Amino acid sequence: MQDASQTSESASTTDFQDRSTAWSFGQGVWPGLFLTATIAALAFALRALPGVGTFSPMILAIVLGIAFHNIVGTPRRAKEGVTFSLRRILRFAIILLGFQLTAQQIVEVGPIGFAIIVATLIATFVFTSWLGPVMGVDRKLTQLIAAGTSICGASAVIATNTVTKGHDEDVAYAVACVTIFGSISMFIYPLLPAFLHLDTHGFGLWAGASIHEIAQVVAASFQYGQASGEYGTIAKLSRVMLLAPVVITLGLLAARNSLQHHSDGASVKAKAPMPWFVVGFIALVAVNSVIVVPPDVKNIIVPVTTFLLSIALAAMGLETDIMKLKAKGLKPLLLGAISSLFIAGFSLALIKLVA
Repeated sequence: MQDASQTSESASTTDFQDRSTAWSFGQGVWPGLFLTATIAALAFALRALPGVGTFSPMILAIVLGIAFHNIVGTPRRAKEGVTFSLRRILRFAIILLGFQLTAQQIVEVGPIGFAIIVATLIATFVFTSWLGPVMGVDRKLTQLIAAGTSICGASAVIATNTVTKGHDEDVAYAVACVTIFGSISMFIYPLLPAFLHLDTHGFGLWAGASIHEIAQVVAASFQYGQASGEYGTIAKLSRVMLLAPVVITLGLLAARNSLQHHSDGASVKAKAPMPWFVVGFIALVAVNSVIVVPPDVKNIIVPVTTFLLSIALAAMGLETDIMKLKAKGLKPLLLGAISSLFIAGFSLALIKLVA
């Protein structure tokens, strides 16, 4: 009994020492966390350069991360911190996104506007998910492109990957797709409202319902006036709110598919990969809807959330091999282009018909 007790005490001591080591500066998560945070900070700094400010720091962070990994190389001792950034920090940042949304925003969009946003999201996701395999694109990569295009760009891609379990190169490719075509939309949309006979309300709704990133929606919609910009931003945030039910649904579908494709045919209870951080996200949306958060506090939370998401995407870049991206070919890029055209055309048609 004494030996067993001593063994237990020794194991506890070793576990404590391991955890202490993991949080010792220069060891464990710290080197990688310092690297990802530095890249994220550099991404924020680069936005001060002319012409770069139109890109979100999240996009710049993943580009810098990819460049660092493929030119310099990610140090081995940074691996643990990079993984920590990809998992823990990412989930915490998505939870904090809840502070930027309220139920009141859906009310401001109106039932017709919100119905258009929901219908556009569902149609785009289903269409892209169907077209990808037809074109020969991997199913997981297809779902990431579908999520990024239909919901909210890079944030949706990395949130969706928590249940689709795609490779890091899949995530990087999907982020590249939504960045390229979202940026193209950001520049083209403001040239079209007169030609398409859209008023400020219609143009704001179109931009919010179909352009990929929040920053891109803001840049595009405000070029047509203050009212259009404000409505476009609210429409986009309402679309972001749909991230939670989409990720949960994908988790449930993944569990069902796992059960159906079990190799030995036995009855196996498949556990849905419930993304608990999404529950936290919904909880903060609820809190933000009933409690007035002081503007000074929000002015801190919003940039902190963006910075944390940038850290996560920097980590994603640090695990992305360009040669593996090249190996995927141009088909996923073409899928992203077609998906972007679909969401633009479908949402515009609905606005013209019912808005």
